[in-house]
Amino acid sequence: MTLLHFSVTFIFLCAAFYCNAQNVIYSGPGLQPQTIVMPARYFFVNFTHVDEETYSLKFAQSFAVEITGQSLKKARCRIWSNVLDRKDGTFIVRYKIYEVCSKLSINMFYMSKHIKDSPITFDGPILPDQCACPEKDLKLWLKNNQCPKTYEQINKDLEPFKNVQMKTQIKTIIKKYHNPDSTSFCHYVIKNNEIYRDCYGKHVGFNMFADNVLLSITRKVVLPDMELMINLGDWPLIRKGSEPLPMFSWCGKDDSLDIVMPTYDITESTLENMGRVTLDILSVQGNVEHQWKDREPKAFWRGRDSRAERLKLIDIARANPDLINASLTNFFFFRDKEEQYGPKIPHISFYKFFDYKYQINIDGTVAAYRLPYLLAGGALVLKQDSPYYEHFYRQLKPWVHYVPVSRDLSDLKERILWAKDHDVEAYKIAINAKEFANENLLPQHILCYHVVLFSEWSKRIKGEITVKNNMTHVPQAKYECDCNLKNQMSHEEL
Repeated sequence: MTLLHFSVTFIFLCAAFYCNAQNVIYSGPGLQPQTIVMPARYFFVNFTHVDEETYSLKFAQSFAVEITGQSLKKARCRIWSNVLDRKDGTFIVRYKIYEVCSKLSINMFYMSKHIKDSPITFDGPILPDQCACPEKDLKLWLKNNQCPKTYEQINKDLEPFKNVQMKTQIKTIIKKYHNPDSTSFCHYVIKNNEIYRDCYGKHVGFNMFADNVLLSITRKVVLPDMELMINLGDWPLIRKGSEPLPMFSWCGKDDSLDIVMPTYDITESTLENMGRVTLDILSVQGNVEHQWKDREPKAFWRGRDSRAERLKLIDIARANPDLINASLTNFFFFRDKEEQYGPKIPHISFYKFFDYKYQINIDGTVAAYRLPYLLAGGALVLKQDSPYYEHFYRQLKPWVHYVPVSRDLSDLKERILWAKDHDVEAYKIAINAKEFANENLLPQHILCYHVVLFSEWSKRIKGEITVKNNMTHVPQAKYECDCNLKNQMSHEEL
């Protein structure tokens, strides 16, 4: 049986202690492994009769998944899988493929017995993420990955750019913003789906993040020829009121014109899912220990001293220890105040943050890049008003996805007291935030945003795209993969 749809509902009989008949919903890109290639594929399993009130550890221990496959050499395909329990009757199943599989089988068990219609099997080839076998039809790739046609933030960011002569723009950017001691950026050229770059500034190590996402995307789909200027620093560079120049940045600001991409942080967690990165949107949901009713009704915060308001938060917390648990973990910007606001305390696991109902989000040097993970953790986020923004902020709504807090934190105490007195409403906002993260910030969404952004940007560039002689070629890592196997599949099989 080949599964062609993202969501299929199965009804099966069980000998469980909850009921005789259960509804289970499966959904997610990991159920289309032939067409959706990701570093780690994933899907969701939802036992619709179970929620936080009826959930029990015994129920969770009764569910198990085994994912197996056959390699092209007829041996067992190398696959690593794990199951994340969200403690509300839903599970995240992740699996990572390390070689081309000719067949794949997803086996799901409840109380050691196959769930009806398990195993779900797929004919290959199922490609690992390392394979550079890009889909030549960009529109087809976007359709297969269920990417939206555009995003409001992309439309806003690209509005000033209609007919861009990149050779002129690049010279202007280098002349105005090439200050080796304070700025670093790279000029990228994508030509025939190959990547080239030329970097400016003393501190260009962060080009690895831009390299990695471009390499990952061009393994999956053929991008149009284009040129990009990517800012390697946190601060946006192009001020409103100045000449619009096409600089791609990880963070925007109300008074900037930078074209915003997903941050290097959430992008790296996408590309290294089930890899060297341990903190990602999916892992947060599967490692939170306590349900809402069991969390401590206090606001929690940890971080370094990267903004004056963070010091003010410590003052507020010390005056209200029954409401706020906040401490600094490092001093760098205000070392002269360590005696007053210290001592600094050791870092704790991010997952332990969610032992508390309320999470405080305060800017660092720019936007605090932890916000996606706070939204995903099922806590009530108290978000400081900020001129900085990430690519998804425009979609967030105050009092729907988070509780707003003034820039100077003057109403923080009032907001926490409101949450304590309105537990049902606070919980609803927390659930809305978690749903937002699952609908907008998962690995599939981050890849989609990049591809839609680059595709739309390429349409605005006029003139031939050329590679300068002194540019560095950024090659794909060598990996043995026969792309003809994929090309031989019919559209019906896909």
